[in-house]
Amino acid sequence: MYLNSIFTNPERLERLTNIAESSLLPLLKGAIFYTIPLTLISFALGLTLAILTALARLSGIKPLEIIARIYVSAIRGTPLLVQLFIIFYGLPTVGITIDPFPSAVIGFSLNVGAYASEIIRAAIQSIPKGQWEAGYSIGMNYQQALKRIILPQASRVSIPPLSNTFISLVKDTSLASMILVTEMFRKAQEIAATNYEFLLLYTQAALIYWVICFILSIVQGRIERRLDRYVSK
Repeated sequence: MYLNSIFTNPERLERLTNIAESSLLPLLKGAIFYTIPLTLISFALGLTLAILTALARLSGIKPLEIIARIYVSAIRGTPLLVQLFIIFYGLPTVGITIDPFPSAVIGFSLNVGAYASEIIRAAIQSIPKGQWEAGYSIGMNYQQALKRIILPQASRVSIPPLSNTFISLVKDTSLASMILVTEMFRKAQEIAATNYEFLLLYTQAALIYWVICFILSIVQGRIERRLDRYVSK
């Protein structure tokens, strides 16, 4: 019925075409200036936090292990949207006010850090103990063996799941619209609120997300094939 109403009504078809053309640039600007930077910054900070958390879990130091476990459990056990609301809407009630974009960065970084830490921890644990022993046998200490032997090998194991986490983060940034970050989906909401063509605008935004994620999946595939060259069959 919806499609019939469009194609049987030239005026409506022309209106939708004009709206799609005029909204494309604002949506792309939202993606370029907010969605993509938000993804990159949050993933970089989250990955750093993930490495530290994973090492804390494997450190054998009880206080660090407990703190890391509580952090991972709390983040993985609560919805991302709730976490964003706590940071942006909840903290001001105790006198801590953070602008929308930094709030989104904090929320996404904490979320990525928790999930990615489990990926990194599993990757480190997948390295045979003989690799540690080989490092110790040539005079390396724990930090040197970790940096020069274990982490380079673990990175190859963890890149595929971390790439999936990165692609998921691109889509998750749409939740930042709920805390007033003017990223791509927020732009779609604002434009749709003026012309009431919600299906058109949301579909257009979805297609742009899909294109971005499709490109990233191609890059992921090439990285994985390149890494496969260094893995013995």
